[in-house]
This record gives sequence, C-alpha cells and structure tokens, in this order.
Amino acid sequence: MKEQLANIRAQALAAFDGAKDSAALDALRVQYLGKKGELTAVLKQMGKLSAEERPAMGQLANEVRAALEEALEAAGKKLEAAALEAKLKLEAVDVTIPGDSVAIGHKHPMYSALDEIKDIFVGMGFTVLDGPEVELAYYNFDRLNAEEGHPSRDWSDTFYFDADSRVMLRSQTSPMQVHAMETMELPIRIIAPGRVYRKDEVDATHSPMFHQVEGMVIDKNVTMSDLKGTLNAVVEQLFGKGTVTRFRPHHFPFTEPSCEMDVQCHKCGGKGCPTCKGEGWIEVLGAGMIHPKVLEMSGIDPEVYSGWAFGMGLERLAMRQFKITDLRLIFENDTRFLEQF
Repeated sequence: MKEQLANIRAQALAAFDGAKDSAALDALRVQYLGKKGELTAVLKQMGKLSAEERPAMGQLANEVRAALEEALEAAGKKLEAAALEAKLKLEAVDVTIPGDSVAIGHKHPMYSALDEIKDIFVGMGFTVLDGPEVELAYYNFDRLNAEEGHPSRDWSDTFYFDADSRVMLRSQTSPMQVHAMETMELPIRIIAPGRVYRKDEVDATHSPMFHQVEGMVIDKNVTMSDLKGTLNAVVEQLFGKGTVTRFRPHHFPFTEPSCEMDVQCHKCGGKGCPTCKGEGWIEVLGAGMIHPKVLEMSGIDPEVYSGWAFGMGLERLAMRQFKITDLRLIFENDTRFLEQF
C-alpha cells in the first residue's frame, strides 16, 4: 500500500503540472481525489491492514491527499494566470494605430437661434423663466382675459386632457406672464421660451407642436414705443442691420392695443413666394400693451404700472435666420439637412 500511495502521488503531481486547461485539471481531480478516484480506492483497502500498520498508513495517506490538494490548487492558479495573460495579449490595443474618427454633434439650428435670443434679452436685463407645458386653462385663458366662448378655447384649436376643458397642453407661453406677476416683484422684465401646442395643420410655416418665446415688461411709464423699439433692436441683432419689419394692428384679449410684427420674407425679399404664401412677409410675433384687466387680476394697479408683452415663434425666427424654406425640415431629423448648420 505504501508503494501504491507513492505511485499515486508521483503520477498525480506530474499530471496536475501538465494539465493544459481548467477542464483537464478538473478531470484529473476527479480521477485522483474523487469518490471513485484512485486515492479513495487505495484507502478502502485500509481494513485489510493489521492494527499496527493502520496508523502509519493512515498518516501517509493524509499526507498524500494534502500534497495532491495543494498541487491541484497551485496548478489551478497557474492556469488562471496563463488564461488572463492570453486574454490580455488578445485584447491588447495598439495605440500607434490611427483611431476611428468620431462624429461630433452640434446644436440644432432652432436652439442656436434660441440661445442667441436669450443672449440678446439677458443683455437687455431680462430674466429667463421656464414653466409647465401641461397648464390649467385658468392660467392659459382666464387670467389672460380670454373668457369662455373665446375661439381659442375651442376643442378644434386646443389639446385638452379632460372633458371639462380645465387641463390642457398650453397653447402659448403667455401663462408665464401670470406666473411671473404672481411670484416676482415689480418691475418685471422676463422672457419665457418653451414648447406650445395647437391643432394646426402641418405646412411650410405651421406645426401642431412648435416653440415660442414669451416676453414681458411691467414698469412705470412703459409705452408702445418701448415695445416697438425693443423688438426692432432684437430683430436687427438677429438678422442684421436694416432688417425690414412692419407692425400691423391686431386683437389679442390680453393686450390693448395689440399688433403683429412681420419681417420681410428672406426667400423672395418681399416679392412673394411659397414660403411666405405670396405675401412677401412672414409673421414672427404678436404683441401689445398688457390689458389693464390682466394687470388687475394679478393685483397690479394699472393706474401706476403699465407693460407690454410679446410671443414670437422660434421656428420662424430660425427659418429667417438660417434661410430655411420649410418649417417641416426643422422637425424631421434628417442629418443631411441638420449637418449644414
């Protein structure tokens, strides 16, 4: 038995050291140390030994098992190290090889226009506000003097969430006027850019989702000339010195007097084309002096304070600035178009 144990030890140690991979090593473990392995088979013969021989053989068998287990563990670590080294060599990166070029994105033309507008108004002392796109009709209409029955409140024009027409997707950024008057101290100078929603048919200059920039000034002795001067200065900074504009009388329930501001069509220079629908002009904003009732509903005395407000379509400004002929191009995410800017 002593000779058998010595042979098993020698053979197993050599086999463990020569194993090519972890699967082969595990097979050797089963062969020599498993329940039906060679060492177990020898140990089953211990019952045939005399009482005097058993202690010595038992001690020798334990030494052999310990040696095999130690050698098995060492062989396993050796194989793990070899596998890791092979993996590192296989996955090594040659830093001298030229890398693949990475396409770097850039601002969408509409947001380039928005950032420029923000810079212009911030430079004039305005504060930029952000507000909710899901709005109460109370703020979108009632507090802006658009009472029940006003055409803009009709289901054919506005996206409502409930049958009572109380919760809606805001149709304008004008509710930010009311939020500002409720939360800010006078005087107020704010712009509020954001998405708005109306049931417009999609064409070259309309979309059911678009962006507005709302602006408002409330102070003592504010006049219509302040409004016109400010807006003309803004469009000249956006589109260049000498940009041709016109103001037309209009009606909005929250301003009195009211007007709309147009810029001359960039595509045809005022001659008329599909982009401007043959008119030679493109409407960019509505504006006017804030209605006294709107001021009163927010607790501001219209005998002491006056103000003006405007709401401009951001997409139309981007179209004018970047000579874009169709608003739909702004939303289609066609990289062939966007990479031009």
